[in-house]
Amino acid sequence: MLSLFLCFYAGCAINPITGEEELMFFPEGHDVAIGQRYAPEIEKELGGRIENQRLQNYIDYVGQKLARVSHDRDFEYHFTAVKDRSVNAISLPGGYVFITKGMLKELKTEAQLAGVLGHEIAHIVARDTSNMMSNQIGIDVLLAAVTSEKTPTDVLTAVDITRQILSLQYSREDEYAADLGGLEYMVRAGYNPHGMTETIQMLQKQNDVRPIEFFSTHPSPENRIGYLAEKIQRTYQNLAGLKMGEEDYRKIVFEQLD
Repeated sequence: MLSLFLCFYAGCAINPITGEEELMFFPEGHDVAIGQRYAPEIEKELGGRIENQRLQNYIDYVGQKLARVSHDRDFEYHFTAVKDRSVNAISLPGGYVFITKGMLKELKTEAQLAGVLGHEIAHIVARDTSNMMSNQIGIDVLLAAVTSEKTPTDVLTAVDITRQILSLQYSREDEYAADLGGLEYMVRAGYNPHGMTETIQMLQKQNDVRPIEFFSTHPSPENRIGYLAEKIQRTYQNLAGLKMGEEDYRKIVFEQLD
């Protein structure tokens, strides 16, 4: 009864990845406004764009391939590589995805890059970022900052909210769904899904040595490698012709990073 009451007054939406009805506090149009408002602040906080247009075009090319086969193609997606040396990837409502220099240096193939970007796209499609922000920061704060004029006070508020956004945590259920959604987008876009399991294995090994930023905001669900491997074996039996892209990634990304 409580769920029905909340859905009636606050609104519910169908998560296209899980097919489940979820409580949603503001309409999809606000996702774009919030993304537009905070994307420049997030980019600045993460050290700014990597100044290599060929690399940026490549990241965007891979991201757009995935976005075109996602469950929500209405957003205008933006993919940006930033200078921050932490091992991380961040998504904002409305189609904004940032991947750090630290993460790019750890990846080895285009398929692994597609695994990271596909995972973040799945968070946007499922509106996990919107739910997180509304639950952990507050709708009134977010919308007030979007609609207000930029005064010195607003700038301070934007900086504070930006830092809160960077520390938001997904649930393990959100991570599970984003893994499976991202895996599906990879295969639809022509990438070998083992790229995602390779990336998760790499990140988990790193996290065992020294906690990395990705897992501080993306908590690892139990048996992550196990359920991904099972999904691949059960659903994607014919992987012939699906791209790994080691050479392209090495030349365009890895060799360009200092």
